[in-house]
Amino acid sequence: MTVWKRKGKAMYYISELREGEMINTIYLCKTKQTLQTKAGKNYYSMLLQDKTGTIDAKIWDLNNGIAHFEPLDYIAVTAQVVSFQNNLQLNVKQVRKAQEGEYEVADYMPCSEFEPDSMFQELQGFIKKIQNPYLRQLLDKIFTEDKTFTEEFKRHSAAKSIHHGFVGGLLQHTLAVTKLCDFYASLYPVLNRDLLLTAAICHDLGKVEELSAFPENDYTDEGQLLGHIVICATMLDRKIREIPGFPEKLGNELKHCVLAHHGELEFGSPKKPALIEALALSFADNTDAKIQTFSEELKGKDEGGNWLGYNRNFETNLRATTKYKE
Repeated sequence: MTVWKRKGKAMYYISELREGEMINTIYLCKTKQTLQTKAGKNYYSMLLQDKTGTIDAKIWDLNNGIAHFEPLDYIAVTAQVVSFQNNLQLNVKQVRKAQEGEYEVADYMPCSEFEPDSMFQELQGFIKKIQNPYLRQLLDKIFTEDKTFTEEFKRHSAAKSIHHGFVGGLLQHTLAVTKLCDFYASLYPVLNRDLLLTAAICHDLGKVEELSAFPENDYTDEGQLLGHIVICATMLDRKIREIPGFPEKLGNELKHCVLAHHGELEFGSPKKPALIEALALSFADNTDAKIQTFSEELKGKDEGGNWLGYNRNFETNLRATTKYKE
Protein backbone atom coordinates (compact mmCIF):
# COMPACT_ATOMS: atom_id res chain seq x y z
CA MET A 1 0.00 0.00 0.00
CA THR A 2 1.21 3.50 -0.83
CA VAL A 3 1.49 5.83 2.16
CA TRP A 4 2.67 9.28 1.29
CA LYS A 5 3.30 12.52 3.14
CA ARG A 6 1.43 15.76 2.67
CA LYS A 7 2.96 18.51 4.81
CA GLY A 8 4.01 16.09 7.51
CA LYS A 9 0.84 13.98 7.68
CA ALA A 10 0.51 10.45 6.30
CA MET A 11 -1.97 10.13 3.45
CA TYR A 12 -3.60 6.82 2.58
CA TYR A 13 -5.08 6.44 -0.88
CA ILE A 14 -8.67 5.22 -0.63
CA SER A 15 -8.14 2.95 -3.63
CA GLU A 16 -5.36 1.11 -1.77
CA LEU A 17 -6.94 0.67 1.66
CA ARG A 18 -7.00 -2.89 2.99
CA GLU A 19 -9.30 -4.53 5.53
CA GLY A 20 -7.96 -4.46 9.10
CA GLU A 21 -5.71 -1.41 8.72
CA MET A 22 -5.76 1.47 11.21
CA ILE A 23 -5.24 4.81 9.53
CA ASN A 24 -4.71 8.41 10.61
CA THR A 25 -5.14 10.77 7.66
CA ILE A 26 -7.19 13.56 6.04
CA TYR A 27 -10.10 13.13 3.62
CA LEU A 28 -12.74 15.37 2.09
CA CYS A 29 -16.13 14.76 3.71
CA LYS A 30 -18.37 14.56 0.64
CA THR A 31 -21.63 13.89 2.52
CA LYS A 32 -22.70 13.56 6.15
CA GLN A 33 -25.97 12.28 7.61
CA THR A 34 -27.13 11.82 11.19
CA LEU A 35 -29.00 8.52 11.41
CA GLN A 36 -30.25 6.18 14.12
CA THR A 37 -29.56 2.55 14.87
CA LYS A 38 -32.42 0.13 15.55
CA ALA A 39 -31.82 0.81 19.23
CA GLY A 40 -32.41 4.54 18.68
CA LYS A 41 -28.76 5.61 19.06
CA ASN A 42 -27.53 8.43 16.80
CA TYR A 43 -24.57 7.87 14.49
CA TYR A 44 -22.94 9.63 11.52
CA SER A 45 -22.91 8.14 8.02
CA MET A 46 -20.44 9.79 5.64
CA LEU A 47 -18.93 9.51 2.20
CA LEU A 48 -15.24 10.40 2.23
CA GLN A 49 -13.18 11.23 -0.84
CA ASP A 50 -9.67 11.67 -2.14
CA LYS A 51 -8.39 11.81 -5.70
CA THR A 52 -8.48 8.02 -6.03
CA GLY A 53 -12.13 7.53 -5.12
CA THR A 54 -14.69 7.50 -2.32
CA ILE A 55 -15.42 5.29 0.69
CA ASP A 56 -18.37 4.90 3.03
CA ALA A 57 -17.58 5.80 6.65
CA LYS A 58 -19.45 5.51 9.94
CA ILE A 59 -19.05 7.10 13.37
CA TRP A 60 -20.91 4.83 15.73
CA ASP A 61 -19.79 6.42 19.00
CA LEU A 62 -20.35 10.20 19.10
CA ASN A 63 -17.97 10.82 22.02
CA ASN A 64 -15.59 13.63 22.95
CA GLY A 65 -13.14 12.50 20.27
CA ILE A 66 -15.61 13.54 17.58
CA ALA A 67 -15.27 17.26 16.87
CA HIS A 68 -17.83 19.28 14.89
CA PHE A 69 -17.55 19.21 11.10
CA GLU A 70 -19.82 19.73 8.09
CA PRO A 71 -20.14 18.24 4.60
CA LEU A 72 -17.38 19.45 2.24
CA ASP A 73 -15.00 20.01 5.16
CA TYR A 74 -11.56 18.42 5.06
CA ILE A 75 -11.38 16.20 8.12
CA ALA A 76 -8.56 14.39 9.93
CA VAL A 77 -9.74 10.91 10.90
CA THR A 78 -8.45 8.02 12.94
CA ALA A 79 -10.27 4.97 11.65
CA GLN A 80 -10.21 1.23 11.12
CA VAL A 81 -10.78 -0.25 7.67
CA VAL A 82 -13.53 -2.89 7.84
CA SER A 83 -15.55 -4.88 5.30
CA PHE A 84 -19.34 -4.65 5.04
CA GLN A 85 -21.31 -6.53 2.36
CA ASN A 86 -18.12 -7.08 0.32
CA ASN A 87 -17.26 -3.37 0.33
CA LEU A 88 -14.63 -1.59 2.42
CA GLN A 89 -15.84 0.89 4.99
CA LEU A 90 -14.21 3.11 7.61
CA ASN A 91 -15.12 2.77 11.27
CA VAL A 92 -14.09 6.23 12.49
CA LYS A 93 -12.87 6.52 16.08
CA GLN A 94 -11.73 10.16 16.14
CA VAL A 95 -12.29 13.13 13.85
CA ARG A 96 -11.53 16.82 13.69
CA LYS A 97 -11.74 19.51 11.06
CA ALA A 98 -8.41 19.84 9.27
CA GLN A 99 -6.66 23.19 9.25
CA GLU A 100 -5.51 25.11 6.19
CA GLY A 101 -1.97 24.10 5.36
CA GLU A 102 -2.53 20.48 6.39
CA TYR A 103 -3.84 19.46 2.97
CA GLU A 104 -3.70 20.27 -0.74
CA VAL A 105 -7.07 20.53 -2.51
CA ALA A 106 -5.65 18.81 -5.61
CA ASP A 107 -5.12 15.63 -3.57
CA TYR A 108 -8.88 15.27 -3.11
CA MET A 109 -10.17 15.86 -6.61
CA PRO A 110 -10.44 12.62 -8.64
CA CYS A 111 -9.09 13.35 -12.12
CA SER A 112 -9.05 11.71 -15.52
CA GLU A 113 -5.92 9.71 -16.25
CA PHE A 114 -5.72 11.59 -19.55
CA GLU A 115 -4.52 15.17 -19.94
CA PRO A 116 -7.54 17.48 -20.59
CA ASP A 117 -5.83 19.75 -23.12
CA SER A 118 -4.71 16.75 -25.18
CA MET A 119 -8.20 15.26 -25.12
CA PHE A 120 -9.74 18.58 -26.13
CA GLN A 121 -7.27 18.97 -28.98
CA GLU A 122 -8.27 15.50 -30.22
CA LEU A 123 -11.95 16.44 -29.99
CA GLN A 124 -11.22 19.61 -31.98
CA GLY A 125 -9.77 17.37 -34.68
CA PHE A 126 -13.17 15.73 -35.12
CA ILE A 127 -14.87 19.14 -35.21
CA LYS A 128 -12.58 20.27 -38.03
CA LYS A 129 -13.69 17.27 -40.11
CA ILE A 130 -17.36 18.31 -40.03
CA GLN A 131 -18.24 19.34 -43.58
CA ASN A 132 -21.81 20.58 -43.12
CA PRO A 133 -21.38 24.37 -42.77
CA TYR A 134 -24.26 24.80 -40.32
CA LEU A 135 -23.17 22.01 -37.99
CA ARG A 136 -19.57 23.21 -38.15
CA GLN A 137 -20.64 26.76 -37.30
CA LEU A 138 -22.69 25.45 -34.37
CA LEU A 139 -19.73 23.51 -32.99
CA ASP A 140 -17.42 26.49 -33.41
CA LYS A 141 -19.87 28.68 -31.50
CA ILE A 142 -19.87 26.24 -28.60
CA PHE A 143 -16.26 25.06 -28.48
CA THR A 144 -14.26 27.93 -29.97
CA GLU A 145 -16.09 31.20 -29.40
CA ASP A 146 -17.39 30.48 -25.88
CA LYS A 147 -14.12 30.28 -23.92
CA THR A 148 -15.81 30.27 -20.51
CA PHE A 149 -18.01 27.30 -21.40
CA THR A 150 -15.07 25.45 -22.96
CA GLU A 151 -13.01 25.69 -19.76
CA GLU A 152 -15.97 24.45 -17.69
CA PHE A 153 -16.54 21.59 -20.14
CA LYS A 154 -12.89 20.49 -19.95
CA ARG A 155 -12.91 20.31 -16.14
CA HIS A 156 -16.40 18.91 -15.56
CA SER A 157 -17.39 15.39 -14.54
CA ALA A 158 -19.86 13.30 -16.50
CA ALA A 159 -21.73 12.03 -13.45
CA LYS A 160 -22.19 12.34 -9.72
CA SER A 161 -21.26 8.67 -9.49
CA ILE A 162 -21.47 5.48 -11.63
CA HIS A 163 -19.08 6.44 -14.48
CA HIS A 164 -16.68 9.27 -15.34
CA GLY A 165 -17.39 10.98 -11.99
CA PHE A 166 -14.09 12.85 -11.94
CA VAL A 167 -12.48 16.06 -13.16
CA GLY A 168 -12.23 15.77 -16.95
CA GLY A 169 -14.73 12.92 -17.01
CA LEU A 170 -17.20 14.74 -19.25
CA LEU A 171 -14.52 15.43 -21.86
CA GLN A 172 -13.16 11.87 -21.63
CA HIS A 173 -16.65 10.38 -22.10
CA THR A 174 -17.51 12.76 -24.95
CA LEU A 175 -14.30 11.94 -26.80
CA ALA A 176 -14.84 8.19 -26.38
CA VAL A 177 -18.44 8.38 -27.64
CA THR A 178 -17.29 10.50 -30.60
CA LYS A 179 -14.61 7.95 -31.50
CA LEU A 180 -17.14 5.12 -31.36
CA CYS A 181 -19.54 7.07 -33.58
CA ASP A 182 -16.75 7.84 -36.02
CA PHE A 183 -16.09 4.07 -36.24
CA TYR A 184 -19.80 3.36 -36.73
CA ALA A 185 -19.94 5.89 -39.57
CA SER A 186 -16.97 4.20 -41.27
CA LEU A 187 -18.52 0.76 -40.89
CA TYR A 188 -22.07 1.73 -41.87
CA PRO A 189 -22.22 4.21 -44.80
CA VAL A 190 -25.97 4.68 -44.23
CA LEU A 191 -25.11 6.88 -41.25
CA ASN A 192 -24.86 10.64 -41.73
CA ARG A 193 -21.36 11.17 -40.34
CA ASP A 194 -21.67 14.93 -39.80
CA LEU A 195 -24.97 14.61 -37.95
CA LEU A 196 -23.82 11.65 -35.87
CA LEU A 197 -20.48 13.17 -34.85
CA THR A 198 -22.06 16.53 -34.03
CA ALA A 199 -24.64 14.76 -31.87
CA ALA A 200 -21.90 12.75 -30.16
CA ILE A 201 -19.84 15.85 -29.40
CA CYS A 202 -22.88 17.71 -28.07
CA HIS A 203 -24.94 14.96 -26.42
CA ASP A 204 -23.89 15.66 -22.80
CA LEU A 205 -23.34 19.43 -22.90
CA GLY A 206 -26.19 19.82 -20.41
CA LYS A 207 -24.13 18.16 -17.69
CA VAL A 208 -22.18 21.39 -17.25
CA GLU A 209 -25.39 22.88 -15.83
CA GLU A 210 -26.87 19.66 -14.41
CA LEU A 211 -23.94 19.10 -12.02
CA SER A 212 -22.07 21.58 -9.87
CA ALA A 213 -18.29 21.78 -10.08
CA PHE A 214 -15.94 19.92 -7.74
CA PRO A 215 -15.68 19.44 -4.83
CA GLU A 216 -19.48 19.38 -4.64
CA ASN A 217 -20.12 17.56 -7.95
CA ASP A 218 -23.79 17.32 -7.03
CA TYR A 219 -27.06 17.99 -8.82
CA THR A 220 -28.07 21.63 -9.22
CA ASP A 221 -31.70 22.75 -8.98
CA GLU A 222 -31.83 22.88 -12.78
CA GLY A 223 -30.31 19.43 -12.96
CA GLN A 224 -32.88 17.99 -10.57
CA LEU A 225 -35.85 19.68 -12.24
CA LEU A 226 -34.91 19.32 -15.92
CA GLY A 227 -32.01 16.88 -16.33
CA HIS A 228 -29.05 17.17 -18.67
CA ILE A 229 -30.88 15.88 -21.76
CA VAL A 230 -33.52 18.61 -21.74
CA ILE A 231 -30.92 21.20 -20.73
CA CYS A 232 -28.75 20.20 -23.70
CA ALA A 233 -31.62 20.34 -26.19
CA THR A 234 -32.49 23.82 -24.92
CA MET A 235 -28.86 24.96 -25.20
CA LEU A 236 -28.63 23.68 -28.77
CA ASP A 237 -31.92 25.32 -29.74
CA ARG A 238 -30.66 28.64 -28.41
CA LYS A 239 -27.36 28.39 -30.31
CA ILE A 240 -29.07 27.23 -33.52
CA ARG A 241 -31.29 30.32 -33.48
CA GLU A 242 -28.15 32.48 -33.52
CA ILE A 243 -27.07 31.00 -36.88
CA PRO A 244 -28.83 32.60 -39.88
CA GLY A 245 -30.45 30.11 -42.24
CA PHE A 246 -29.84 27.04 -40.09
CA PRO A 247 -32.14 24.39 -41.65
CA GLU A 248 -35.10 23.62 -39.37
CA LYS A 249 -35.11 19.90 -40.22
CA LEU A 250 -31.40 19.58 -39.51
CA GLY A 251 -31.83 21.31 -36.17
CA ASN A 252 -34.70 19.02 -35.22
CA GLU A 253 -32.73 15.92 -36.24
CA LEU A 254 -29.78 17.00 -34.10
CA LYS A 255 -31.99 17.75 -31.10
CA HIS A 256 -33.77 14.43 -31.56
CA CYS A 257 -30.43 12.56 -31.36
CA VAL A 258 -29.72 14.32 -28.07
CA LEU A 259 -33.22 13.73 -26.68
CA ALA A 260 -33.03 10.00 -27.55
CA HIS A 261 -29.43 9.24 -26.62
CA HIS A 262 -30.31 7.16 -23.54
CA GLY A 263 -32.16 4.82 -25.86
CA GLU A 264 -35.19 3.99 -23.72
CA LEU A 265 -37.84 6.04 -21.94
CA GLU A 266 -37.13 4.23 -18.66
CA PHE A 267 -33.49 5.29 -18.88
CA GLY A 268 -34.41 8.98 -18.98
CA SER A 269 -34.74 9.67 -22.70
CA PRO A 270 -37.76 11.90 -23.51
CA LYS A 271 -37.87 10.15 -26.92
CA LYS A 272 -36.86 6.74 -28.26
CA PRO A 273 -34.52 6.78 -31.29
CA ALA A 274 -36.44 7.44 -34.50
CA LEU A 275 -33.36 8.17 -36.62
CA ILE A 276 -30.59 5.69 -37.33
CA GLU A 277 -28.03 8.24 -36.11
CA ALA A 278 -29.92 8.54 -32.81
CA LEU A 279 -29.82 4.76 -32.48
CA ALA A 280 -26.08 4.66 -33.16
CA LEU A 281 -25.46 7.45 -30.64
CA SER A 282 -27.44 5.62 -27.94
CA PHE A 283 -25.34 2.49 -28.47
CA ALA A 284 -22.07 4.44 -28.32
CA ASP A 285 -23.12 6.29 -25.18
CA ASN A 286 -24.20 3.09 -23.44
CA THR A 287 -21.06 1.21 -24.50
CA ASP A 288 -18.67 3.78 -23.08
CA ALA A 289 -20.70 4.23 -19.89
CA LYS A 290 -20.88 0.48 -19.21
CA ILE A 291 -17.23 -0.26 -20.04
CA GLN A 292 -16.04 2.65 -17.89
CA THR A 293 -18.28 1.58 -15.00
CA PHE A 294 -16.92 -1.96 -15.16
CA SER A 295 -13.35 -0.65 -15.44
CA GLU A 296 -13.82 1.45 -12.30
CA GLU A 297 -15.07 -1.62 -10.45
CA LEU A 298 -11.89 -3.47 -11.45
CA LYS A 299 -9.50 -0.82 -10.14
CA GLY A 300 -7.45 -2.25 -7.31
CA LYS A 301 -9.18 -5.61 -7.77
CA ASP A 302 -7.62 -6.82 -10.99
CA GLU A 303 -6.16 -10.09 -9.72
CA GLY A 304 -7.18 -12.52 -12.45
CA GLY A 305 -9.97 -14.97 -11.68
CA ASN A 306 -11.24 -13.23 -8.53
CA TRP A 307 -14.94 -12.61 -8.09
CA LEU A 308 -15.90 -9.07 -7.09
CA GLY A 309 -19.35 -9.84 -5.72
CA TYR A 310 -22.82 -8.72 -6.79
CA ASN A 311 -23.02 -5.38 -8.58
CA ARG A 312 -26.38 -3.62 -8.69
CA ASN A 313 -25.45 -1.62 -11.82
CA PHE A 314 -25.04 -4.83 -13.82
CA GLU A 315 -27.43 -6.96 -11.74
CA THR A 316 -24.97 -9.84 -11.58
CA ASN A 317 -21.77 -11.00 -9.89
CA LEU A 318 -18.67 -9.59 -11.57
CA ARG A 319 -15.28 -11.22 -12.03
CA ALA A 320 -11.86 -10.01 -13.08
CA THR A 321 -10.58 -11.75 -16.22
CA THR A 322 -7.94 -14.43 -15.63
CA LYS A 323 -4.41 -13.17 -16.23
CA TYR A 324 -2.54 -15.51 -18.56
CA LYS A 325 1.22 -15.48 -18.65
CA GLU A 326 2.71 -15.29 -22.14
